Amino acid sequence: MSPSTASVKQPRKNLPTATCTAKAATSTKLPSSRPVARPRQYWLFKSEPDVFSIDDLATAPDQTTRWDGIRNYQARNLLRDQVKPGDGVFFYHSSCKTPGIAGTAEVCSQAYPDPLQFDPESPYFDGKSDPDSPRWFSVDLRLQTRFTDLIPVKTLKSEQALTDMVLFRQGRLSIQPVTEEQWQCIIDVLARR
Repeated sequence: MSPSTASVKQPRKNLPTATCTAKAATSTKLPSSRPVARPRQYWLFKSEPDVFSIDDLATAPDQTTRWDGIRNYQARNLLRDQVKPGDGVFFYHSSCKTPGIAGTAEVCSQAYPDPLQFDPESPYFDGKSDPDSPRWFSVDLRLQTRFTDLIPVKTLKSEQALTDMVLFRQGRLSIQPVTEEQWQCIIDVLARR
């Protein structure tokens, strides 16, 4: 159904009023089969800028890319089980002279098997991964905002509201949850710059 026709109500069948009332009075309410919308979640995705930077994302077709090459089980589990379309992502440059948040992106796909795990020419090839039961997953990311200047990790560490960030406790984890409060604090830091 196209968006233009989705909001048009279909006419109800002409049923006798008594019948409609009787059915309404005796029926039990069944649970909805529609999925319950979950609140938007937030993440920090790390990338080494000499491998793939926010500038690379900005120049990708439709400013969208497959986020692949994750080979850590904890990061994989987050990506596969919790990261969903519409979630917000801080794009973090790591393993560089000045690590920090370089911009924001949005998840624009469900998790799907990372095709690199099956490519013998790829450095991310995993000979033990089975196409019927893939081990590694990817999502697609679309650029939202590229910051003029990144927010250095030093600045993030100086914010009292960010002391519990996973970034400061499990620094090597390449995909990390960010609370809504932490997300807003970082957006506020950006606004003050």
